[in-house]
Amino acid sequence: MERIAFNKLPAGFYAALSHVQNYVDNCGLDFTLLELIRLRVSQLNGCAFCLDMHSKDALNHGETFQRLISVSAWRETPYYTPQEQAALAFAERLTVINNLEDNDDIHEELNKYFSKDEIANLTLAIIQINSWNRLVKSIGPVPGNYQPAKLQEA
Repeated sequence: MERIAFNKLPAGFYAALSHVQNYVDNCGLDFTLLELIRLRVSQLNGCAFCLDMHSKDALNHGETFQRLISVSAWRETPYYTPQEQAALAFAERLTVINNLEDNDDIHEELNKYFSKDEIANLTLAIIQINSWNRLVKSIGPVPGNYQPAKLQEA
């Protein structure tokens, strides 16, 4: 049940989140990697609306169905690159934050595949999808109706 429509949020609210989203979308991180992170975080947070949106966007951009349905079990499959695995582990660690684990091991692995700037951008991407998940869980838009934007011809 929708509790608050996106267009009924306080003035500037949606614009502020969208501004950060625009930065994340244009920070230079691979779109496929961002979508895998968004899917995994949305699974962990139980956000059906975001799962609907990001699975459709990923498929629209050429992601495979097999990788999408397996992302919750990424550790058990050969479908993800070591770079993607490092990012997914990091996304899980920052999303399920009640653990007391040290993050040095995660950062050692991230440093193999990402620059410090890219790790900072990954951090913001994870923060951002967690923010969207929490907003959506609060305002309650109905999942299932999202339509991805048409891709422009090259």
